[in-house]
Formats: sequence, C-alpha cells, structure tokens
Amino acid sequence: MRILHTSDWHLGQRLVNLERTEEHQHFLNWLLDTIQHEKVDVLLMAGDVFDNGAPSNTALKLYYDFLRKVCATCCRHIIITGGNHDSVSTLNAPKELLDCFNIKVVGGATPDILDELLELRSKEGELELVVCAVPFLRDRDVRLSIPGESAEERENRIKQGIADHYAAFVPHIQKYKQAQIPVVAMGHLFAAGGTASDWEKEIHVGNLGQIGAAQFPEEFDYVALGHLHRPQKVNNTHHIRYSGSPIPLSFSEVTDTKVVFILDFEQNELTDLRELEIPCCRKLVRFKGDLDKVKLQLAGYDNSAYTLPAWAELQLELDAPLPDLNRQLEELLALKPELQLLIHRPPIIKAAREALEQHVQPEADLHTLLEKDVFLKRCQSTFPDSDHSELEATFAELMELMGQEKES
Repeated sequence: MRILHTSDWHLGQRLVNLERTEEHQHFLNWLLDTIQHEKVDVLLMAGDVFDNGAPSNTALKLYYDFLRKVCATCCRHIIITGGNHDSVSTLNAPKELLDCFNIKVVGGATPDILDELLELRSKEGELELVVCAVPFLRDRDVRLSIPGESAEERENRIKQGIADHYAAFVPHIQKYKQAQIPVVAMGHLFAAGGTASDWEKEIHVGNLGQIGAAQFPEEFDYVALGHLHRPQKVNNTHHIRYSGSPIPLSFSEVTDTKVVFILDFEQNELTDLRELEIPCCRKLVRFKGDLDKVKLQLAGYDNSAYTLPAWAELQLELDAPLPDLNRQLEELLALKPELQLLIHRPPIIKAAREALEQHVQPEADLHTLLEKDVFLKRCQSTFPDSDHSELEATFAELMELMGQEKES
C-alpha cells in the first residue's frame, strides 16, 4: 500500500493582500498528477486545509474541485484532518456526503475516540491499513481549567492531555498489530524539537503543548504531522515527520525545499519512505544589503525557471538617507517586469543603528513580531522585576479562545 503525506495547504492565504490562488492551483494540479503517476492508494492531509475559519469562495472551489478530481484517480482513500487555522464546522459540514466517496474528514476532536480510528479496506473488503486521524486538539479538548493552577501545572496538563489522547488508541489497535495490519497516526501540533518559520504562530506560549517523539505510542508505524511548514523529522525519528507546506507562506521560507512524503507498506512494515520535491511556480526572494549590492542582485536576478513573476522583499542598509531612493529603485524595477516588489522595509541607517546599539538593545520591527512577543515586551516594560510566566500562559489561553470564537 502506498501513502502520500501532505499538510498545511492554507488555501485562501494572501501575502500582503495578494492572493496565492495560482500557486495553490499549480500545486493541486501537480498533486493530482503525482498521485496518478506514483499510484498512490491513500492520501493523508494533516490539517490547515484553509488559511482561516471563513474561507473564500475561491478557496472552497479549489478544495472541492480537487476532491472531485482525486476521486477519478487511483487513490482509493482520502483522509483530511482539521488544523488550528481550520473551522471545525466548515470542514465537517459535508463529511457524510464525502464519506460516500471514501473521503474521510475529521474536522475536530470527537466525543468518542473511536470515531477518529479509521479502517481502510481494499475493493474486496480486506483490511489493509488503520489510521488514527487526530485533528488539532484545542485546549478545551485536552484539559479542563483548574482555578489557581500555576503556569507549570497548566503546561503539564496540556502536554499530558495531548499524550493521553494518543495513548487512548493503544488498547483499540492491539488487535490490528497482532493481525499484522499497519497503523498510522495523524496530528496537527507543535512537537518538541521541531523548527518553525518566522511566520508560524505557536499554539501556546513558550513550549506549552509541545510533546516529544517518545510520547507517541510505539505501536504507530508512522506519524503524519502538520503545523510546521518546514519538512522535517521530529527529534530525528525516522517515522515521525512534518511534511511542511506546499508553497512558501512567508519570506522566512524562501530557502525551504517544499515536499510531500511517499510511504510504502508491505506486510506491516514501512519498507520505503521518500520525499518528492514540489515544483515551484512563483519564487519569493529577499534582497538585503547596501544599495550597490542590492542593485547588482536586482539586475542579475533570473526568473526564467518560474512561470509567475517573483515577489521580492527588500531591506537596504544605507550610510545616510537618500532623497531619491525610491526613484532609483523604480527605474531599476521597471527593467525587471518579472520581479514585483512586495515588501520594502524602511532602510537601516548604519550610523543611527550603531549609535542605538551602543546604548540600548535594538527593538524588533513591529511587523515581524507575533502577538505574544508584543505582549511579553509590554510585560517586561511595565513589570521589569516580575515573573511573567503566568501572564504569558493566560494571554495564550485568551488568544486561543478568540480564535475558537472566530471559527464558531
């Protein structure tokens, strides 16, 4: 049996208010071709189908068009779990209809854990694979608030709740293990040891909610994870992996290679695990340095390998302000129609920066900070001598509750 693991499509995502529809369509077309060419039997999509809980009609059309087309391929089973960006109700709304096409959707944690345990059978009815399809576990799914608990106690309860959710499958999958049926788990979470991009928002403040590779039961033959956008192993564990996002979702991902994973199971053994690189149709590129260096980089940029114009982020370092800087850049960019300047950060004036560094620690650009970073800086400013851990944890809960209300 051949399985394809993907995640974090973020359909409907916009970058500086520009839609990514063409890029997502390019990926989905490639994915359909790959499923057919590789003779994939099972597609696992581990969360964040959409970029927000109220996807646009365009994003919904991308999703349903893909599901319609994938049913005409050799792929016999499609399993989709919800991520932290997804609305549980939006994903679950058509689940009974999609079930008729062997498309299983688990938008959120279920009251009965057996509803997340899926048996995949051949056309002849023979059991071939079992999938523990765990979606993103929200705070309310894994713990109940206890008045007066400390930040450390709260952190431990979250971690334990996530670990317990996976451990609860173990008694139910023993019969499959004894029958030599492979068991695969899915998840959408921040596993300890994972590497996040700058754009990604952690589920909880600090390391709250992170579980390690050792906390996934050894009965799982493979763990297909979503949430982190860089493809990677968890704690260098071969069978626990993030597939990453199919397109770079921010300029912090410009150097990442985007992939899907292909798994082959034979007689209960994971015999092969390989990655397939996803072709890129639009390049995100960063230009940084002094004006002469950036001019050379812009003039020498070659976009011939890509079908769509490149989007650029620019950060100049100047000795002194230049009144005609914008004019110089506009003239140069006019000669590069295949390159669109998307983000032009305020120039860094070297003398001012050096003077600032001698007296105070430089502040980060507000646009690059996460909400939790802004909150922590405010705490440090207002209560410089206090422990902020409990305030951070409370802020994290508030942010998550706000996100859940947006979805409902």
